[in-house]
Amino acid sequence: MGYFTGMWRLQRIGYFALQEAFAKGLLKPGMNLMVDKPKTFVNNVAGMKQCLADLKKDLPWVERLDLTNPPVEDVLAKIGGNIQSGSNGEVNADDDFQREMLFYRQAQATVLEALPLLKKNGIATKRPDDYFAEMAKSDQQMQKIRKKLLSKQAIMERSEKAKKLREQRKFGKKVQVEVIQKRQKAKKAMMSAVKEYQKGMTDKLDFLEGDQKAPRKDTSQNSKKALNKKGPNAKRKYKDQKFGFGGKKSGKKWNTKESHNDVSSFRAKVANAKGPTGKKGKGGKQNKRPGKSSRRKMKARS
Repeated sequence: MGYFTGMWRLQRIGYFALQEAFAKGLLKPGMNLMVDKPKTFVNNVAGMKQCLADLKKDLPWVERLDLTNPPVEDVLAKIGGNIQSGSNGEVNADDDFQREMLFYRQAQATVLEALPLLKKNGIATKRPDDYFAEMAKSDQQMQKIRKKLLSKQAIMERSEKAKKLREQRKFGKKVQVEVIQKRQKAKKAMMSAVKEYQKGMTDKLDFLEGDQKAPRKDTSQNSKKALNKKGPNAKRKYKDQKFGFGGKKSGKKWNTKESHNDVSSFRAKVANAKGPTGKKGKGGKQNKRPGKSSRRKMKARS
């Protein structure tokens, strides 16, 4: 603490001394200038050579494996007539392509010189088939990495499986909708065919076979054309016979003189209901009322 206090006092004294000198006119512009000292460059050639001699050892090339080669001749540029920089020319350091090509050709020259030397000294330049490199990481670390990779692979497989299931569900839903629509369409076609049969517009029962063909267009027009060609069916004929074709209906079934005197259809047994014994009642067999079809036939004969 005392050191900093003393320094502060000295700075304060110097500040006041400068103020007094400036007041007396002792300080003038241009008197105090910052002058840079000349920088001396040390080029101790002898010392550098001595250091190089200390570092240099007389070792065989197999122990050193050092080569200094100029770049090989650029054959492609020579063939194309564009002789660029090489061992005899200058290299433009700002041209990335030219600089990298120079490095490539220099490495090529080194390889061409080093391979014969390595073979001469009995050093193998190819990896044997049974060579296994030493792992830079431990087995525990590699097991962790393997587990992590397996977990990632399992996650990806589950994701792909879920994606396929979603696609299958979408496809199944689409097929289900198509089947339902097909059934509804077949049901609608069958109901329309039943209605046409009930109305007497057709007498075919193809719709009961199960497999429906594609519904034809303009069914009502086709059925009307067929009706005009073939004529009315049995149901229509019966209704026409029963109810007529329009016009006056009242008094149509009144008896006339001819119908009153016509007794050709009279049957005594039927009228008196006599059995085989000739007696009417419990002892004899009573004639039952004929059925609907029999009555219709009888009416038709009359």
